[in-house]
Amino acid sequence: MPTQPATAIDTFPNPAPGHDYTIRMDIPEFTCLCPKTGQPDFATLELEYVPDRLCIELKSLKLYLWSFRERGSFHEAVTNQIIEHLAASIAPRFMRLTARFNVRGGIYTSVVAERRAPQWQPPPAVNLPRTA
Repeated sequence: MPTQPATAIDTFPNPAPGHDYTIRMDIPEFTCLCPKTGQPDFATLELEYVPDRLCIELKSLKLYLWSFRERGSFHEAVTNQIIEHLAASIAPRFMRLTARFNVRGGIYTSVVAERRAPQWQPPPAVNLPRTA
C-alpha cells in the first residue's frame, strides 16, 4: 500500500493568526473496534477548532484517524484520546470533537469533548437579520 496509518499529526502555520476563525471538518468514515467484542464501531467525527499558531494538515489527520481501525477502545476513551492528541499538537484557542457513533445494541452514542486555552474568550455572537 502506498500509505499506511500513522500516529503523527503534521501541522502548518496559521495563515491568519491575528483573527479568530473556525475550521470545521466532518469525518464520516471513522472506525475503531469494540474492546468487548472486537467488532468494528463506525462513527462520524465532527472536529471544530479556532487555531492559534498552527493548523492541522488534512492528510496526516486522515492517516492518524486510520490508526484507530485495529484498536479496541470505548467511545468515551477514543474521543478524549483523539482530542487530547490533536490539542497537544496544535495548542488551539478552542477545540471541540463530536463523535457520533452508529447504532450498537439499539443505542446511538454521541460523545462531545472540548478543550480551551485558559486565556481565550470567544467573540460575542453576531445575529444578522433575515431578509424576506
